[in-house]
Amino acid sequence: MRKKILLIQPENEKINRFRRKQFNNFVQITMPYLAGFIDESKYQITLVDEYRQRIPFRQSFDLVAITVNTPNAYHCYQIAEKFRAKGAKVVMGGPHVTLLPEEASRHCDSVLIGEAEETWPEFLEDFHLGKERAVYRSEGIPDLKNLPLPRWDLLKRNGLMKGAVFATRGCPYRCAYCNLKQIYHDRFRVRPIPEVIREISLMKSKFFVFWDDNFFADKAHAIELMESLKPLGKKWAAQVTLADCNDDELLKRAREAGCLYLFVGLESFSPSALRGVNKGINRVHSYRDIVGKLHKHRIMIQAGIVFGFDEDTPATFGHTLEACEELGIDGVTVSLLTPLPRTPVYAGMKEQRRLLNEDWSMYNGKTDVVFNPRNMTSEQLFEGYLNFRRRFYSLPSFIRRMKVSRTHLFYNFIMNLGYRLALKR
Repeated sequence: MRKKILLIQPENEKINRFRRKQFNNFVQITMPYLAGFIDESKYQITLVDEYRQRIPFRQSFDLVAITVNTPNAYHCYQIAEKFRAKGAKVVMGGPHVTLLPEEASRHCDSVLIGEAEETWPEFLEDFHLGKERAVYRSEGIPDLKNLPLPRWDLLKRNGLMKGAVFATRGCPYRCAYCNLKQIYHDRFRVRPIPEVIREISLMKSKFFVFWDDNFFADKAHAIELMESLKPLGKKWAAQVTLADCNDDELLKRAREAGCLYLFVGLESFSPSALRGVNKGINRVHSYRDIVGKLHKHRIMIQAGIVFGFDEDTPATFGHTLEACEELGIDGVTVSLLTPLPRTPVYAGMKEQRRLLNEDWSMYNGKTDVVFNPRNMTSEQLFEGYLNFRRRFYSLPSFIRRMKVSRTHLFYNFIMNLGYRLALKR
């Protein structure tokens, strides 16, 4: 008899209230990819993305698998305890489990530490035989070749959810607030291009995102992939570094391959703030030229902005808004600095006793300040952040920015309107 397995892609309730109102929502890829590894002659699969579905607590399962990020860790633990009380075994993996496996192991039967391409199939076989272990650790660097196709057919979706794929994994940089180095073994890798193209060609969505941390990191791979994308006629977005956007060849190839916008982590307009978090690769004096270059190639920029660096003051919010409008920044993803566990920023703040709490549900970068800022109060930081979001996505700011950008005005309007509506409480 086949064992019943439930795969859960959990949401953070605070973030979900904002996310569900956005026009562009990209599917989360972890569980559909892991479902592709499951032998259906041994397991009956149910996949739930909590963004769109309720978790079926009334149903019985032999095994429940949960991927855990720091902001939803406590929520995941509650889910696990409910299913364990009904007799199900629970296995957890994901970034938070990799960073804090001892904590996670108190709430489940098995933990998968690190990348799952090798440990997940091993665990599934062990569980089927009734000899699963408490800890599975990815010791090496998993090969990204010949991965099974993700099981999008198991996922309930709506018209606002767009496709997603990954072509690379990892990032060569060492930003002090980022935990990728601890998760991905300090190794950047690429997937075979034919396999990536096959996945994209099977997508029903005409617009998708590359869930890569640094899509342009391997220039030759990116160029070959974008050349292969052209015949598919799809529109797409990706995350890249500022320095790579200074490359006309990459931008030209991206535009020709259907790139609509690029997410670029500007983070701050303060050189000292950037140096303080080891992001000195961003040269503030080059922002204007590079943003102009993106617009010249008809590519929008979605800029990542972070507030809460030690150099930030109450005046930073207004200065940042003025700079964004002068440069014609099309959209922003604005966040509060969040000292994620096992990062240098977290270690420094903990040593300085600046952390206000370690309630992981508040470590989402959107709804709470979890540390004492250096040059303002936590209340000033939060109010300044909220005010910046409201002002940036106001109609007057949109008009000022579009006078400079002049790029994909209709889509730009829709994207900005979506964010504005999502921000309304």
